[in-house]
Amino acid sequence: MINVTKTFLPPQAEYQAILKRAWDLDWITNRGVLVKELEAKLKTFLGVENILAVTNGTLPLQIAIKALGLTGEVITTPFSYVATTSSLVWEGCTPVFVDIHPEYLTIDETKIEAAITKKTTAILATHVFGNPCHVEAIEALAGKYNLKVIYDAAHCFGVMYKGESLFNYGDVSTCSFHATKLFHTGEGGALFCKGEVYQTLFYHHNFGHKGQEEFQGLGINAKMSELQAAMGLAVLPYMDSILSVRKSQSQLYFKILKELEGVQLLKIRNGTEWNSSYFPIIFENEEVLLKVREELNKNNIFPRRYFFPSLNTIPFVDTKPCIISERISKAILCLPLYHELNNNTIVEICDSIKRSI
Repeated sequence: MINVTKTFLPPQAEYQAILKRAWDLDWITNRGVLVKELEAKLKTFLGVENILAVTNGTLPLQIAIKALGLTGEVITTPFSYVATTSSLVWEGCTPVFVDIHPEYLTIDETKIEAAITKKTTAILATHVFGNPCHVEAIEALAGKYNLKVIYDAAHCFGVMYKGESLFNYGDVSTCSFHATKLFHTGEGGALFCKGEVYQTLFYHHNFGHKGQEEFQGLGINAKMSELQAAMGLAVLPYMDSILSVRKSQSQLYFKILKELEGVQLLKIRNGTEWNSSYFPIIFENEEVLLKVREELNKNNIFPRRYFFPSLNTIPFVDTKPCIISERISKAILCLPLYHELNNNTIVEICDSIKRSI
């Protein structure tokens, strides 16, 4: 069976050797030595100022919204995973959807200003499949209207934009370390920021504590455990190889499919060193997609409809048409892509797509 992804697992003995350090200290959670070591190594690997490791990839969004004091309306994208929108609703904000760029698939920066009202407090945008938003335009709008900016950068581990980590943009960026991601801690995530907001993020993720007996403010429990950090420390040494293999795999997909009539491939923004986190392919319509998926499934190949559906259509938000997002969400498939996937299988997948259309 060829699934859309497969978790990269380091040698079990290496994971256990790292985990033994926590075992020997009898310290399994509450920011032990492994969590702190992982944060330090990730800061160096990624080239970021501040990182806060947390227990999953959704809590960073919720904590960022809380820490930045967002209320009222937040402009966001309909083309993302549901956590982007649900986090806003969960924190009492109203998502205001702006349609996406038809080639980059990120929020269309030329349509944001028209959606800004007196109730707007922020922009929450997603770097789709690791492809950067137009961060310069968004920064300019945020400055003009005094808005905060959060980037859902769940797919962006290792992505560089104009020579620096994509996590360095916005007031806060978030990432997922879920087992399906390039870099993972089994389940986990992180917050990235610059300056004083780090302290606010920190106390929010730790019940609001200021030492053992005082509280700085409202908080929840989002701390990463030592078991998760041990996995991250075991995976991190393999990241250069993982990124290199993904790049080669995505290049092969692109080489075979780029001239295929009736399909569209993701356009990567200029200045981006992409991480090849996903390989999406967009068909002419949903009918073609379903036909292709059926053919792939017959051959024991299981891509994923991702992102689907367009978030402006889910039940707990006010529906507003986003024509491009709705069209693309119905016609996009992410093809299998993982470390152990071999070139022959990629050719087989592409041949099945060609036969279908």
